[in-house]
Amino acid sequence: ELQPEKWTLKKSPLFGFFVFFYKRPVIIKTNEKNGECEMSKRLFSAFEQKQLESNPNVNHVSDRSISYAADFKVRAVQENLSGKGPMAIFLDHGFDLKLIGSDKPGECLKRWRSVYKAFGEEGFYTERRGKGSTGRPSSKTLSAEEQLKKAEARIAFLEMENDFLKKLEELERQAKKKD
Repeated sequence: ELQPEKWTLKKSPLFGFFVFFYKRPVIIKTNEKNGECEMSKRLFSAFEQKQLESNPNVNHVSDRSISYAADFKVRAVQENLSGKGPMAIFLDHGFDLKLIGSDKPGECLKRWRSVYKAFGEEGFYTERRGKGSTGRPSSKTLSAEEQLKKAEARIAFLEMENDFLKKLEELERQAKKKD
């Protein structure tokens, strides 16, 4: 549990807004119109995380982010494309906009529409990040000569890597002999 006496408030000389420090900084921006402060990065408490995870449209919640179910993303994009607003979609699916932030639905749907446009519904069900990813696909097809050059460069790289590992093994063997 967060204890108020452990918080410190400092004004950033560079940007002119206040920053609360606890274990990690949380940026607070002052609204020019009414002087109210609003957080640019929302931290969810343990209670809020459990509340959000109880929604069937949520896969996982960390202290900083919400992972939404793929089925919900597809339904939300389809509803949005048929004319329904982002806030109405999130409200109809049981989200509390005071908890997640009123700008979150628009941000999410903007990102999800681009995924839907590029990959269709399947884009939400397949993982395109991390080790399983093949990286950014090439926009042009390579000729036979270009493919050969690329393969030769890869072979040369792997041979250099192999030579390096052999030298490293030899150095390790020599170090063990000295011990």
